[in-house]
Amino acid sequence: MSHRTFIQGGLIGGFISGRFSRYPIVACSVLLLTLLVGCESAHYYSQAIQGQYDILDNRQPISEIMADPESPVILRKKLGHILAVRHFAENELQLPVGNHYQTYVDIERPYVVWNVFAAPELSLTPKTWCYPVVGCAAYRGYFSEENARRYAAGLSRQGYEVYVAGVTAYSTLGWFNDPVLSTFVQYSEGQSAALIFHELAHQVLYAKGDTAFNESFATAVEQEGLKRWQEKNRSSHLFRDYQSNYRRRQQFIQLILQYRRKLETLYQSDASTMAKKDQKTLIFSALGQEFNRLKTAENGLSAYDGWMNDSLNNAKISSIAAYHDFVPAFQKILAAKDGDLNKFYSACRNLAEESREERHRILNGYLEN
Repeated sequence: MSHRTFIQGGLIGGFISGRFSRYPIVACSVLLLTLLVGCESAHYYSQAIQGQYDILDNRQPISEIMADPESPVILRKKLGHILAVRHFAENELQLPVGNHYQTYVDIERPYVVWNVFAAPELSLTPKTWCYPVVGCAAYRGYFSEENARRYAAGLSRQGYEVYVAGVTAYSTLGWFNDPVLSTFVQYSEGQSAALIFHELAHQVLYAKGDTAFNESFATAVEQEGLKRWQEKNRSSHLFRDYQSNYRRRQQFIQLILQYRRKLETLYQSDASTMAKKDQKTLIFSALGQEFNRLKTAENGLSAYDGWMNDSLNNAKISSIAAYHDFVPAFQKILAAKDGDLNKFYSACRNLAEESREERHRILNGYLEN
C-alpha cells in the first residue's frame, strides 16, 4: 500500500538547498547543525538535500511539454487535466496555488520517497525522529530505496521490527513550487484531482506535530473540492468512485486498528515474554484470516492483498493510524460557514493556533454533536 504524505526528509532537504542564496545565515545554521549532530545525521540530511535538489533541477515547464508535438499524447492529456484542476483549485476553492504544479519531473522510479518505520518487538510505540523546523515524526524519509532499506536493516540489527513504504507524492508546505511527478501523473482524473486538492490544502495551514488535524483538514478539503469539481464538469462518477475507494480504505484501516488494540492489550499485560511472542503470532494469524473473510469482490479489499501478504510486524501495524477521524468535524465547520471556503479556512487557521489538546477538544465537540 503506497503512501501519499508530507515527508520530513523532503522538506528539510528542500529547505536547505533552495534557500542558500536568499537566506545564507539560515542555510549555514542548518548545515552547522548537521555537522554537530554526528555523521549519521549529516549523511541523512545530505541525501535529503541531494534528493530534493535533483527534483527541483529536473523540472520541465508543463507549457513547453504541452506545446511540443513530440511529447507523448497521453502525458499531454494528463498534464492538461492537472492544469485544469490547478486552475479550478485557485479560482473555485480559493487554495493558495501560487506556482505549484506548473512543472513536471519524470523521476524514473515508482516512488519519490521511501519512509522507514520501526517499532520494538513487543510494543507498538514507534521509534521517532526529530528534525529542524517541522518537529518529530514516526518515520524517516529517503529519496533512495536502497538507502532506506540499508537504514532499516541497521535498525533491524538493533532489535527493531521495520517496515519500508513507498511514497508517490508529498508537499514541501510552501518552501518550494511543488512539481507534478511521474509517480502520480498517471492517476485517474478523480484521483489526481483529489491529490492536488489535498496537497494544496497543506499550504493553507499546518499544525506542527498534529498529523490527525493536518490530514483530516486536507482530506475534508479534497472531498469538498472533488464534489465541486464533478458538479462543474458534470462527471458524477468521479466522486462516486472516490467514495468507494475511500470507504474501502477506511474499512481496511478499521480492521487493522481493531487488531492493533488486541496487540496493545497483550503488550501491556503481565504475561511472560515468551507467552507474549506466542500470542502475538496468533493475533497476526487471526488478522490474516479475518481479512480473507471480509474480502469480497464487492468491497475491493483485495487491493490490500500485497500489504497483507508481505510479513506483518509491529512497525507495519504502527504505520497505520486513524488520521481521518476529524474529517466529519471539518465538514460540520464548513457547513456552519454555509460552504464559504474562505471563512472555513479562516476558522481552521484559528484552530491551528490553539494547543493540540484544545484543537482536539473542539473537534471532538463537533463529532459529539
